[in-house]
Amino acid sequence: MANSKHAHLRYNILDYCFRNRNFSFDALLNFLNTRIENYYPNENISIRTLRDDLKLFRDKKKGFGAPLPEKTRILKYSDPNFSIAQRPLLEYEQYLIDAAQQLLGRFENHPKYDKLAEALIKFQDEEEQEENDLSQVLYYDHNEEYKGIKFLKPLYLAIKKKQVLQISFKGFKDIDPSSFEFHPQILKQYNRRWFVFGINNTNEIKDWSIPLDERLVDFIIMNDVEYIESDTDWDAFFRTMVGVVRPLTAVVEKVVIRFYNGREHYFKTKPFQPDYEEFFEKEKQDQVWFETIINKELVQQLLSFGLDLEVLEPETLKEQMRVHSQAMKEYYN
Repeated sequence: MANSKHAHLRYNILDYCFRNRNFSFDALLNFLNTRIENYYPNENISIRTLRDDLKLFRDKKKGFGAPLPEKTRILKYSDPNFSIAQRPLLEYEQYLIDAAQQLLGRFENHPKYDKLAEALIKFQDEEEQEENDLSQVLYYDHNEEYKGIKFLKPLYLAIKKKQVLQISFKGFKDIDPSSFEFHPQILKQYNRRWFVFGINNTNEIKDWSIPLDERLVDFIIMNDVEYIESDTDWDAFFRTMVGVVRPLTAVVEKVVIRFYNGREHYFKTKPFQPDYEEFFEKEKQDQVWFETIINKELVQQLLSFGLDLEVLEPETLKEQMRVHSQAMKEYYN
């Protein structure tokens, strides 16, 4: 059984340390307490608690069975590919999951809890397959190569606590990473990836986005810097764009599109622009319009309909679609 409310946080921090760092016991305790204070101010753990955690990590029956050698000065996995994330749930962890599912059962018809209930069902399905060798029941869309999820909770907490971050970022074409002062404001998911938006104070850009993937090398909290609140209306910001990329010079324009082969019905069940409008005229029932900026993600969504979609306006967007279609024509000649 976990011996404090810090248990799961400690386990994740320890797992990271045993895979990536070279700590002695005392250094590990100091690092662990420093990280715990980021989440629980003025709280820390004792030497005894850390020793109990190490026993749990090594225990093959009731713990994680981690390859953590004993009687060594440096605490590190002997197998660098091991992670507790790969291990089955501990008994008390499964109990907590089951209890959460029972609790959610009381609210199964309440839309507020739909997404959480869905996540727990997915989780339970995968656990049952591993434990009982059952055939898969749920098939859902996910990105197996996505590594940025590890940043999600720390960034969420940084936003809640209004913390300023020093970001280390390396673009795909960059030789070396760059760093800048960042004031995180909101998190948004798009196309199975997470992005954090906020103020890039170093470059004086108030609506800056950072993808939570391998380009985000790391970040540290800048405790001596005052947090800046954003004056951006984020709801309006996202309702006038598709995706997450908003060029600095972008302006909102009216876009009109026509569908073929009945594809307007598909669009209306899953619109990539939620604030679309339909036309009243009977001859335009296959058309919709909306106001948005023109960016690459909008063009990608339009292209995904292939021959079943035509852009009617604006002319600048029609020209971009022509360029793409002509380029694709050259590919297949």
